[in-house]
Amino acid sequence: MSDRGIGDIRRHVGDYFAALSGLLTGADVTRLSGETITVGDGFAELAAAAHKAHDAGNKVIFVGNGGSAGIASHLAIDFSKNGGMRALAFNDSSALTCLGNDYGYEHVFAKQIEFHGRSGDLLIAISSSGSSKNILNAVEAARRIDCPVVTFSGFKEANPLRKTGDVNFFVRSDQYGFVEVAHLALCHAALDLDLGWRKPA
Repeated sequence: MSDRGIGDIRRHVGDYFAALSGLLTGADVTRLSGETITVGDGFAELAAAAHKAHDAGNKVIFVGNGGSAGIASHLAIDFSKNGGMRALAFNDSSALTCLGNDYGYEHVFAKQIEFHGRSGDLLIAISSSGSSKNILNAVEAARRIDCPVVTFSGFKEANPLRKTGDVNFFVRSDQYGFVEVAHLALCHAALDLDLGWRKPA
């Protein structure tokens, strides 16, 4: 990389994080009805739904592809270890390759919900584009067994995933890095605040 490139990196660090901060605090949150609510209300409703699932003997299920699969795994263990709630991510490699081979990749999460889901589980569906067919099919499978749904999406405002959740978090960016980091931060914030996080003195 040229010296000029290094200089550009140094100059734009502040701009990058300022833009990311704006996407986080300015995330759009809606209910299934399309009603807009605050980020704080969205966090509270996500936390309440997760606790309701756990308290009823159910679980929180995370699904996502690629970078979003990494987020799903990260959050599932944090909801379990730190949050004390039953949580898991449906991204075991053998399950994905088996179900993808037998049913098509668009059904890899829906089939696992059919096998392991039960009424009252909470599905948290993560997709940067909000257009991934296997994520949309997972939501449909969850709805068939009466599971509430929370979604995290980005890119296009009219993406189909954004219309499917009881609570929908939308990050207004078309850049994968921003959307993925924002999804992780938003869901982490919901858990951290639920656990009692307060601003340091």
